[in-house]
Amino acid sequence: MRYAKPYQKRFNWVIIWAILLSIFAASRPYLLKQTVDDYLKNHNKEGLLIYVIIMGVVLLLEVVSQFFFTYWANWLGQDIIKDIRDKLFKHITSFKMKYFDNEPVGKLVTRTVSDIESIASIFSQGLFMIVSDILKMIVIIGIMLYMNWELTLIVLLAMPILIYATNIFQKKMKVAFNEVRNEISNLNTFVQERLTGMKIVQLFNREKIEYEKFKEINQKHNKAWLKNILYNSIFFPIADFVSSLTLGAIVWYGGMQILNGETSTTFGDLFTYTMLITMLFNPLRQIADKFNVMQMGIVAAERVFEILETNSQIQDIGNKLATRFEGIISFKDVRFSYLEGEEVLKGINMDIPAGATIAIVGSTGAGKSTIINLLNRFYEIDSGTITIDNTTIKEYTIESLRKQIAVVLQDVFLFADTIYNNITLYDKSITKEDVILAAKKIGVHEFIINLPNGYDYNVKERGVMLSSGQRQLIAFLRAYVSNPSILILDEATSSIDSYSEELIQSATEKITKGRTSIVIAHRLATIMKADRIIVMDKGEIVESGSHSELLALENGYYKNLYDSQFSIQV
Repeated sequence: MRYAKPYQKRFNWVIIWAILLSIFAASRPYLLKQTVDDYLKNHNKEGLLIYVIIMGVVLLLEVVSQFFFTYWANWLGQDIIKDIRDKLFKHITSFKMKYFDNEPVGKLVTRTVSDIESIASIFSQGLFMIVSDILKMIVIIGIMLYMNWELTLIVLLAMPILIYATNIFQKKMKVAFNEVRNEISNLNTFVQERLTGMKIVQLFNREKIEYEKFKEINQKHNKAWLKNILYNSIFFPIADFVSSLTLGAIVWYGGMQILNGETSTTFGDLFTYTMLITMLFNPLRQIADKFNVMQMGIVAAERVFEILETNSQIQDIGNKLATRFEGIISFKDVRFSYLEGEEVLKGINMDIPAGATIAIVGSTGAGKSTIINLLNRFYEIDSGTITIDNTTIKEYTIESLRKQIAVVLQDVFLFADTIYNNITLYDKSITKEDVILAAKKIGVHEFIINLPNGYDYNVKERGVMLSSGQRQLIAFLRAYVSNPSILILDEATSSIDSYSEELIQSATEKITKGRTSIVIAHRLATIMKADRIIVMDKGEIVESGSHSELLALENGYYKNLYDSQFSIQV
């Protein structure tokens, strides 16, 4: 309801239309009673015509009220979920990388898309519809009591049975809907992961295995829905049965009074009560159905707000804007662990001068990429300090800090968009001329313009229309045009062909001039010219020096690594 406050006027109008709808809907049967008793029975044609016209006007007003009520309630619901979805997406994009390490993507997609759509139904089909139905029922009971209290008493005696059944139904449905939403989330997660990893599925002939797994998850989803269907199948026949019994009791009791010549009940009463009972019990019956919608919306809301209330952001408490770095980087006794008690970095001390090119090498799991993650503040360090230009990185705003650091990763991610948009990432300060000029400097302009539509070529999802080497070149160009103060190449040449590697090597020499650069590599041939090479093993720095200095170390870690790589090549 907090999200409805910006739309208070519209909210009020929905309530007004709900009240008018209940009045107009309930007054039609009463007008019918007046028509039967006062004009039809007495053969008053003129009065009959007038009342028929009045009933037509009331019906028209009811239709108008129904239109505005339905339209405005849905409009309100859609605007509210638009705001919630905006807030949720913004909240998710500010999470630490650790959150995404632990949460499946399919679950987050379910929360952002289908769960939020269910929240809209709280307003469009749930809350307001229930309010409208309750108002309608109150007006109908009032009219019934005014017309004939004896017949009304029969109706009221039947209502507790329906209310009790509705209450049980509502409780059962909440549990059932919770199961349904959980199974939908599991289904989305499974499908999303398999579609993303379809190449692995087919490479290892896992189609049948994954199909059997899918059938198992789908069966659980099916069972959850069947439980939902079972409760509906039990409740609605009971509601219809009670409604029919009540109508029968009214006809029998009222008919007996008319046959006995009693004046308390008229033919108009019987006509009207047959309509009013339907109008009274249908909303009560439908309220249970709308409670289903409400329950689904409430369960979805609980799941969405669980994420909105998750505090997994990197604390952006810095107030300094990093406009341009000299590039002096320092790590002082930095310790870090992804999982508590399992240190990945064990007291790292490292000083990088401004403008230097530093290479970091080591075996897989040594902690090389972790250093990059910490420098960009994707994770918070356990202890120690990291400074850039003698200022701790926490003092800079995260946005300005990351804007000055460009990273080229081994696993390049490209969006289903044009090459130009994948390079600029919609940064309006980077013009097409800037991109073309940078591409010519790096030497990738020729390959881009030879593609259909050139820079406007759509690379499709994850850049599948390009080779791994071409994707890497696009990522390198993306980093280049951002004009960073600090450049990081994280295994940027490990999965590309020799031609692309030559282009990267040539471009690296140009782009690293005048800026601090950190190169992480397995292939030592790519980092021989680095000003200093840092060797890591099991979260610690074991050696540091130039290429020639490290080769001079007898039985050194770097020397052994170098000899093993080049002996394999020979």
